[in-house]
Amino acid sequence: MKTISTPTKIWLSSPHMGGTERKYVDEAFDTNWIAPLGPNVNAFEHSIKTQLGNSVHVAALSSGTAAIHLGLEILGVGRGDEVLCQSFTFSASANPILYLGAEPVFVDSETDTWNMSPVLLREAIESRIKEHKKPKAIIAVHLYGMPYKVAEIKAVANEFQIPVLEDSAEALGSTYNGVSCGTFGDIGILSFNGNKIITTSGGGALVSKNKSYTEKAIFLATQARDEAPHYQHSHVGYNYRMSNVLAGIGRGQMEVLSDRVDARRANHQFYKDTLNDFQEITFLDEPEGYFSNRWLSCILTNTYEMREKLRLTLLDENIESRPLWKPLHLQPIFSSHKQFMDGTSEALFEKGLCLPSGSNLTQEDLERVVTTIKNVLS
Repeated sequence: MKTISTPTKIWLSSPHMGGTERKYVDEAFDTNWIAPLGPNVNAFEHSIKTQLGNSVHVAALSSGTAAIHLGLEILGVGRGDEVLCQSFTFSASANPILYLGAEPVFVDSETDTWNMSPVLLREAIESRIKEHKKPKAIIAVHLYGMPYKVAEIKAVANEFQIPVLEDSAEALGSTYNGVSCGTFGDIGILSFNGNKIITTSGGGALVSKNKSYTEKAIFLATQARDEAPHYQHSHVGYNYRMSNVLAGIGRGQMEVLSDRVDARRANHQFYKDTLNDFQEITFLDEPEGYFSNRWLSCILTNTYEMREKLRLTLLDENIESRPLWKPLHLQPIFSSHKQFMDGTSEALFEKGLCLPSGSNLTQEDLERVVTTIKNVLS
């Protein structure tokens, strides 16, 4: 009986080591710094600060979700408050709102960047103020590495004096008018999950130009221990600090960040160059002044049926792809919460597909993906 071999798996976005990570991890073992603090944590924070600009301060944490949780608490969000949140994103952007007993209010996207609509943001704020429920914070997301409309969102936030938590989990290496994403909000957050542009296996960071915010984040992330010779606690704390071992991975990864951005942007350009003539699909272009790390390369198909045909055909070829994020206002856990929608994110979800985007994809991998797509479109 003839055996049919399965093609090698092509992943959507797999970790990609640079080579020096092991050196820093070995240092942690050799010096016995197997703890949530140590030289690797300090050096990793410094490398992030250098990347984003020396005007910011950094707290390395156990995850991007932890950073959002602490960021909201630092901004004063508590039980019964309302937080405006981009609907078109991963659930981790909104889950911490519920951790604090607050209520998310979802805002739809615009079509230029697929991120929070400044028009609907204003509508949502004015509506909630009329109901005597001025929102306590805004969570805006740089989706798939594409910067949101920073100037417009900031103008609305400033007008109503509402702080912005900038979710840059997918946008390390992206810039807006030459300035690094993660530095525009009152607080910014980063993620170093295994599928991100660089990884610490699991980890994140809270970033702010306000040093007192990062100092408070570190205090809360280390169980909120008061200054005393004994263990004394006056606040509820969390175990959210990054370990010195994982920070060693991060140190090595930061050394190759620019290479990873270049590789992912090259993937996107290859897909666009080879598939741009097909009328059934389109790509999201960068507006002037926007620079996306192209964490994931995404296409829009002309119909839901075409999206599914492409996804399932790729799956048959052992190629991982994924529909765009299902908007949070459609998720069962969030569907009963207030929302300000115009149908943009629902249409994007229905017709959008993320293609393999890892910085470790080979030319053969890319050509296999494109050939599979062309066979469907042809």
